[in-house]
Amino acid sequence: MSKVLIAGRIPEHALNILKDAGLDIDVFDDSQNLITKDELSKRVSDIDFLITPLSTKVDSDVIDAAPNLKLIANYGAGFNNIDTDYAKSKGIPVTNTPKVSTTSTAEVTCALMISLAHRVVEGDQLMRTKGFTGWAPLFFLGHELAGKTLGIIGMGQIGQAVAKRMHAFDMKILYNQRHQLDSATEEKLGATFASVDDIVKNADVITLHAPATPETHHLLGAEQFKEMKDSAMLINAARGPLIDEAALLEALKNGEIAGAGLDVYEAEPKVDDGFKSLKNVILTPHIGNATVEARDAMAEIVAKNTVAMDKGNQPDYIVNGVEL
Repeated sequence: MSKVLIAGRIPEHALNILKDAGLDIDVFDDSQNLITKDELSKRVSDIDFLITPLSTKVDSDVIDAAPNLKLIANYGAGFNNIDTDYAKSKGIPVTNTPKVSTTSTAEVTCALMISLAHRVVEGDQLMRTKGFTGWAPLFFLGHELAGKTLGIIGMGQIGQAVAKRMHAFDMKILYNQRHQLDSATEEKLGATFASVDDIVKNADVITLHAPATPETHHLLGAEQFKEMKDSAMLINAARGPLIDEAALLEALKNGEIAGAGLDVYEAEPKVDDGFKSLKNVILTPHIGNATVEARDAMAEIVAKNTVAMDKGNQPDYIVNGVEL
């Protein structure tokens, strides 16, 4: 009987699929803590398949500790927590769970954008503390998004889902990615291809949806923040390292940009305390795909990929080029 380690609690839906396939399941079941590297290395010593959450690092040491390992199924759309190149050198496919996070992450991105523009979180905090004296013409003004320019860096499925939603809010859409979209898609989304520099200089709101790669590390830093409008807002529900957070904090303090909505962080789960004292910053705990619908769909992907491998079939969504 093949053995599966699930390195963190995931929806029961996945366990049911694995049990029905007759697999031997070991679950690290500690809701308070992430599995340590030592514990992970011990538990993988005799397993065939590893299902691991995005928050768990799987490096070469962990892979070497699992001589029977045939698959690493990452529970997350990203996979920068795994040494994919080393896994490839060992002939171990690594899979992820793309696409199913699209709707949820796009909705969270739009929620951060709207909340920041209309000072929703700031207003909630006011009402929970000193309150207000009543409606007044110049009191607590925010900004409408209609007519403003949204810059989307990374126009994959999530970026396009954001564009679709905010185009309906009458925002002008500028976008950048490696390859320009076809003209029909651009027309449908009301989107215009632009350089990152043009987006930085012209957008009223910038949202990031690019992957974390060496090329995108600190894609936005001190130089870009100085070029942005002082009224501009920045949203990141993609990957923390896309932003130089130290530079962002200084830009916010100095009024170089107007605000930020962050769902991911450069040293996650740590958050620089400097952000916590700023009223023009919204901080959320990496909830981009934290919906019942998205997480169940992710669970189904990792479980079905594991069952496929156990039966000698090709799993879906291989990210490191290892084919059976």
